[in-house]
Amino acid sequence: MKQFILTAFMCFAFASLTMGQNKPAYQLFKNNGKAANYDKMITDLAQSDMVFFGEYHNNPISHWLQLEMSKSFFDVKGDKLFFGSEMFENGNQLVLNEYLLDFYPEDKMLPEITQLWSNYKTDYKPLLDFAKENNLRFIATNIPRRYASMLYKNGMEALKELSPEARAMIGPDLETYFDPTEKAYAEMADNMGGHIPPNMLNIQISQASKDATMAHFSLKNFNPGDFLFHFEGSYHSNYNQGIIWWINKIQPGLNIKSITTVTESEWEELTKEEKAEIANYIIVVADNMTQTKG
Repeated sequence: MKQFILTAFMCFAFASLTMGQNKPAYQLFKNNGKAANYDKMITDLAQSDMVFFGEYHNNPISHWLQLEMSKSFFDVKGDKLFFGSEMFENGNQLVLNEYLLDFYPEDKMLPEITQLWSNYKTDYKPLLDFAKENNLRFIATNIPRRYASMLYKNGMEALKELSPEARAMIGPDLETYFDPTEKAYAEMADNMGGHIPPNMLNIQISQASKDATMAHFSLKNFNPGDFLFHFEGSYHSNYNQGIIWWINKIQPGLNIKSITTVTESEWEELTKEEKAEIANYIIVVADNMTQTKG
């Protein structure tokens, strides 16, 4: 009897220890709240025209999965796969293209890139190098920061001050479709509480200029049969807002899907309806995940 009790206790202790050590770095869910299978997710997403990956910029799980998904998509789509990225401004496209064509080594490219993000080496270089190694296009989709800053200060009036060459670096649909009441931009004002600044409209326009420009260059480089895998902060694509909203305005009819990143505590606070709408797939990461250098 004593032996049975001892054996049972040891089994219980081992089970408790195993459960205590079960600390997954992330979990993957579908928008119905159920766990998702990675391979099935890839098969599903690969049937789209465009997939938008909403990252947390300093989260290593986001960046690891971006690279792993790129490899998986390449296995399915081959040279139809190309990349787009918020992290590179479109004024750097020529330099990126020349680097991808192996005109010069990376140490010659880096000084030519303007506004390079500080976590490029750890988080975005692997993606760019994957494109280079496999002869895939990598599109710098974001607006040059200086123009977003001008719109922040002067609103739409800033566009009148710019040359045609400068205007070509900004989504041409900005003035046509900008709507401050749209969810992504209305929430910016809502989050201010009762302290909405006088230049709130300019702040919304500046944010919209990024989304509109990334949508424009995503579409400009898309051909029928292509498959775009785009990387951006999650707030640029959650709830089919931001870039996705602009693409649907400019060129409706494309099959667009998304994946986003949330923390455990954020996931638990989302309602069933919010989980269903935030993205097609959701990466839930630990709240205390170590961050990459930003």
